[in-house]
Amino acid sequence: MALTKQEWVALEQKANELRNLCLDTTHWAGSGHIGGGMSCMDILTILYFKYMQVDPANPNWPDRDRLVLSKGHAGIAWAPVLVSKGFNDAEQLKTFNLTGSKMGMHLDSNKVLGVDASTGSLGHGLPIAVGTALAARVQGKKFWTYCIMGDGECDEGEIWEGAMSAAHFGVTNLVCFVDRNDCMIDGKTEDVMALEPFADKWRAFGFIVKEVDGQNINELAEAIDFAHANETNQPVLILANTVKGAGVANIEGDYRWHYGAMDEASYQQGKDSLESYYQARLARAEKEGK
Repeated sequence: MALTKQEWVALEQKANELRNLCLDTTHWAGSGHIGGGMSCMDILTILYFKYMQVDPANPNWPDRDRLVLSKGHAGIAWAPVLVSKGFNDAEQLKTFNLTGSKMGMHLDSNKVLGVDASTGSLGHGLPIAVGTALAARVQGKKFWTYCIMGDGECDEGEIWEGAMSAAHFGVTNLVCFVDRNDCMIDGKTEDVMALEPFADKWRAFGFIVKEVDGQNINELAEAIDFAHANETNQPVLILANTVKGAGVANIEGDYRWHYGAMDEASYQQGKDSLESYYQARLARAEKEGK
């Protein structure tokens, strides 16, 4: 059991808070990449509120852990996390992606505190993360680098060049995630450009693969603990099976919500749905936690 019941419940509460902030931010902005933001919110939550060693008062602390959000369009989920962690002012969320805001659709590392790499051009994040992890090795640093990729961006050749590099150089201070929500901008991944057998491909490229329910915080914790305890020279890939728009019933699993806008009725429906989703998840934590 990776988490105590108390930890699990606390993380469920935080994830619920952040999902609601993501929905609010989408509403304030008038639109956003809410589908892929919601699907990776549990990964972001557990990294920032359980594992990552960061200091909001000193965002450039040399020994901090790094996160590279390769699926940079999910900034609409990352921004609330960085606000909740204390890096940025909550009022900035109300201007997300609006003219003059520091928070654009893809978060800029020169404008948003806590962002180590500007991403959004898909495929770039894993090569950046590999370089960051190798830099830690060269400098004798002990920090971890985490990289979150989307499954759709795994159509990009750069992802697989990065994967080859990570395996070749034995970059084991890097923990990779794929947010496997089965959707991309134009349709289901398996219809647009089939990825399966996806886990086997990562294994063939030299990774140890842990497949988990990406909407189960305890399973994510167990996989991260496994990666941290890894004593081989192979990097670890956590293949997180998720749901596009997780928690918002009116958009769940619909690739058309890669990007979208909500009217007042849809927004209120989303709020109600998130509360039901939270209660169901809280009940699971109470039942399965120890």
